[in-house]
Amino acid sequence: MTAAGQKSLPDAGNHVGGIARSSGTLRPVLHLVWPVLLEQLLGLSVGFTDKWLAGNLLEGTEPLAAIGLVAYCLGFLPGLFAVPSVAATALVAWSVGAGDLPAARRAGAQAFLVGTVLTAIVLIVVAVGGTAFLGTLGLPPGSTALAGRYLAIVLPVLPAMMIIHVGVAVLRGAGDMWAGLLSMSVVNVVNAVASFALAAGVAGLPRLGWEGLAWGTAAGYCLGAVCVIGLLARKSRGLRPCRADVAPDRVWLDRILHVGVPAGIDAFANAACHLAFLSIVNRLGNVAAAAHSVAITIESLAFLPGSAFMVAAATLAGQFLGAGDERRARRSVWQAAVACMALMTAAGLVFLATADGLAGWFVGGGSRQPHVAELTANLVRIVAFAQPPLALLMVLSGGLRGAGATRLPLAINFLGMILVRLPLALLLAQDTVVLPGGLGTIPGCGLGVVGAWYAMAVDLTVRGLATLVIFTGKRWSRRDVGPNGT
Repeated sequence: MTAAGQKSLPDAGNHVGGIARSSGTLRPVLHLVWPVLLEQLLGLSVGFTDKWLAGNLLEGTEPLAAIGLVAYCLGFLPGLFAVPSVAATALVAWSVGAGDLPAARRAGAQAFLVGTVLTAIVLIVVAVGGTAFLGTLGLPPGSTALAGRYLAIVLPVLPAMMIIHVGVAVLRGAGDMWAGLLSMSVVNVVNAVASFALAAGVAGLPRLGWEGLAWGTAAGYCLGAVCVIGLLARKSRGLRPCRADVAPDRVWLDRILHVGVPAGIDAFANAACHLAFLSIVNRLGNVAAAAHSVAITIESLAFLPGSAFMVAAATLAGQFLGAGDERRARRSVWQAAVACMALMTAAGLVFLATADGLAGWFVGGGSRQPHVAELTANLVRIVAFAQPPLALLMVLSGGLRGAGATRLPLAINFLGMILVRLPLALLLAQDTVVLPGGLGTIPGCGLGVVGAWYAMAVDLTVRGLATLVIFTGKRWSRRDVGPNGT
């Protein structure tokens, strides 16, 4: 450890550097998980609010179908920031674990430079081809138009999204989950309150209906970005960059790209495949699209422990490996995976028992949109059985990325989506499947959106087991992506 690194550690707060130096692995896992769990709960409440407002305040199935498309698109955009954010978490965690805070500050600053360039590129692409892209996703014209109006309001705040995602990634890499919780709390609370107030016209505000949901989301991201900037600027956290840190540094940029590009390709390919899957569902009609949208939101309940343990696994793998403790790195990830499997299995059992009630709540009662409610409940029951392998997939992938082994999750996710989910969804959902290259057609099973969700459950199971096989190997935990590695 350098003298500078030793001197800076006490100024970084109780979280920074303390995890890799603590004894045991279970306590650090739990220490990191529950702030992220609270953060994810707040994030989930925003999605619930938008779906509930669309299903209860707005008429017809078009808003519910459109909000599902919007959710996919907004989930796709932050995925573009996976390059700087995944690299920031891994490199900052390695640097902190090694006791080198100057390197952690430099890694964070360079990650923001990469995020800024990506933001500019995305805004140009969206301005040129965004409207045409929405039209290719298969929703009927009315629902597509609603989605376009929503995204036209939200996309200009893409720089704020980048600041939040990269900034929170830096803080998490340093082990500071509370700062991430605080900033995301601002995003989520403002989003939920403002969306409801503007959509419903509360307290004398104009009743904007559908557009009110979008303006609430935009307000949440803007205020959240201000919060993240304030947290990073505090000297007491030891992460405030100096002028030299923000100047482009070719060595650090190479490290960020080395770790982050596979994660970015993974996120981009995963999002593209999810959009392709969505287009299969959308072509089945508004009822199927609405049921799919609501069921995805209900399933996101199970993502709470999955996301929290995934973040903990990434941070601990990076910090323990940075401190040279391979055994604790592997053990901490495995403990996080086992605990997450238990919680997500319990969530699956709850889904099986309460699917009808949850579906009816989102559409204002089962009698209001009975076809959507019944179909949604069937989809929720299907995905309940995929919760254990989904837990393995999420947490073990997080551990691999925290260790800098970002190419392995990329291969598993891409091959699973391309070889399993998409072809199986076409075969099970459609009556007739058109083969590529003019090879003719083959008969499908005609199960509709239910068939597509069977394909999704099979895909999650295959990928979860594949990730488990990779994790049991030795190579992923013997990488060096820290300040002195590549």
